[in-house]
Amino acid sequence: MSAGDAPVGIVLVSHSAGVAESVAGLARGLAGSGALAPVAAAGGAPGGGLGTDAELIAAAASHVDRGAGVAVLADLGSAVLTVKALLAEDGELPAGTRLLDAPFVEGAVAAVVTASAGGDLDAVAAAAQEAYGYRKV
Repeated sequence: MSAGDAPVGIVLVSHSAGVAESVAGLARGLAGSGALAPVAAAGGAPGGGLGTDAELIAAAASHVDRGAGVAVLADLGSAVLTVKALLAEDGELPAGTRLLDAPFVEGAVAAVVTASAGGDLDAVAAAAQEAYGYRKV
């Protein structure tokens, strides 16, 4: 795969390692059996409790970065604040990292499906944000 064909990486930030891993697994499973975009779960606080860990988030973003951008989805308030703080610091996250305003589960699935289909960062962001409109009734 050439650099121009590199997929957008996805990072899922949750207060719970189990939730982040489960949502990543669900998104991978629903994305199909073809080539998958890189997805990393960044959940929980240092020591395994509930919370967020800036170092874990930064490491996850570096791990999935293939040069096409990194889309980050976060579950709740302080996870969002932690990602925003990392984005404000030069060099903490790979260039082209973007925090997406999207529902965590549905947005993650839409982001992974779109990135795996070759969508660029703008397409991935749009797909994840459109998940707010998914009606259940």
